[in-house]
Amino acid sequence: MTSGTPLAFAALLAFTGAGTAAANINGPDVSSWQHDGGRLIDWFAVRASGHEFAMVKATEGLDYVNPFFVPDTLAMRVAGVARGNYHYARPNLPPEPQAAFFAATIAAVNGPPGDLPPVLDLEHSGGLPPGALIDWTHRFLNTLESLVHRRPIIYTYPNFWKTAMANTNQFTRYPLWIADYRGNPQPEVIGGWPTWTFWQYTDNGFIPGIHGNTDLNFYSGAMGPIELFSNNLSAGSSGSAGSS
Repeated sequence: MTSGTPLAFAALLAFTGAGTAAANINGPDVSSWQHDGGRLIDWFAVRASGHEFAMVKATEGLDYVNPFFVPDTLAMRVAGVARGNYHYARPNLPPEPQAAFFAATIAAVNGPPGDLPPVLDLEHSGGLPPGALIDWTHRFLNTLESLVHRRPIIYTYPNFWKTAMANTNQFTRYPLWIADYRGNPQPEVIGGWPTWTFWQYTDNGFIPGIHGNTDLNFYSGAMGPIELFSNNLSAGSSGSAGSS
């Protein structure tokens, strides 16, 4: 399936509680890098290979929109893949306009059923010291949540959070998507979070439908069934998960 997948997958099969992966709930995350030469992703093949969700880069900074965001998002909807969208943060630029730019971009094509909460991809400090970066992050998330009426997800990786964000525990109300490629049975959980929600366990995966390598992720089940977390009302839910 992927280089590095067998170790992580086998280890995860031994776990069943919240904060551990429901090992059959997995999916890629993609950006324009997975569209080399303009090649489109076959989302039907992605779904047929057992991948129930995917994260797609939508925006970056104040003016970049992934040129494949709209076709990917629409094709994922048709193929039955739960859709997550992320904004690549540029903390050297003000947070409120970035959040508004992101919200407006995803609102143009998204809506239940099938949408995961939006994601802040935070992996660069923009030269801000920890206190200022913590404030920047609060402002971005507060603005985004007020616009989309869902609690965003935070994507980060352990070393960045422990250094650039001083391992703050101020963001535990938000679901955590953690990148940790070290091949351990579980990712490192930082910042006082009680558990992880998504785990990006490799950046060198290969799956049907995507040309070349891609990041791969597990969903832990911490926010309930993926169908509810993604507002998939056709799954028999009377409400949406992940919005409180």
